[in-house]
Amino acid sequence: MVNKLISMFGLFKKKSEKQTLEAAYQKLTKESFELSKTNRKASDQKAYEAEQIMKKLESLAKTPS
Repeated sequence: MVNKLISMFGLFKKKSEKQTLEAAYQKLTKESFELSKTNRKASDQKAYEAEQIMKKLESLAKTPS
């Protein structure tokens, strides 16, 4: 029963590097947007970090697996 629940919800399923980077990109983009309303400098920093992650994602897509 427990094994069925674990596999059903994917609790121990390891994320791929692409999935991890996509989640980080989404998080940073959202944080950047929220900060843009109050702190422009911090917003720009988050946007820059998100851009760096997007570059990693693009380079990952170019390399054959």
